[in-house]
Amino acid sequence: MTTIQEYDNAVKQCRDIFLKKTADYGTSWRVLRTISIVDQIYIKAKRIRTIQETGSQKIDDDIASEFKGILNYGVAGLMQMELKAEAAEDMDVHAVQHLYDKVMANAKALMENKNHDYGEAWREMSQESFTDLILSKLLRIKQILANKGQTLISEGIDANYYDIINYAVFALILISEGKH
Repeated sequence: MTTIQEYDNAVKQCRDIFLKKTADYGTSWRVLRTISIVDQIYIKAKRIRTIQETGSQKIDDDIASEFKGILNYGVAGLMQMELKAEAAEDMDVHAVQHLYDKVMANAKALMENKNHDYGEAWREMSQESFTDLILSKLLRIKQILANKGQTLISEGIDANYYDIINYAVFALILISEGKH
């Protein structure tokens, strides 16, 4: 499989989960503020790191399912940024699907551009590095929030969410290839 096919396959799995949960729960995630989404991603990344460090787990959800959750919360965070001016919290599944696909098209385009420049260096990275980079991006978002959304020369919250999404996809691809 090509990288694009592997990327699309990983995203399809995450998208299916997100849309099924939307059908089950509605758009309950719409009440989450940026810090709450960041904390949800943090919980998942911290659990992955704990499992990586201890080599054991007591809850059945595997590391791949946590990376899928990280990706989906990253998408929810970006959708929230786009929808912030809208008062309505309820959205139908088709509207959510459209927004999800739009976010992931942007994430995929970013991945393709970075893969061109970096030569798919992520394929040589460890799962631990993806976890650490995600945690680092979360700390960056928290600092940007503490700075009331302002940065002097750095990328904003959206760029960090996109990187988190792509790190999660990379981890899922390598897991699917049996490399992690």
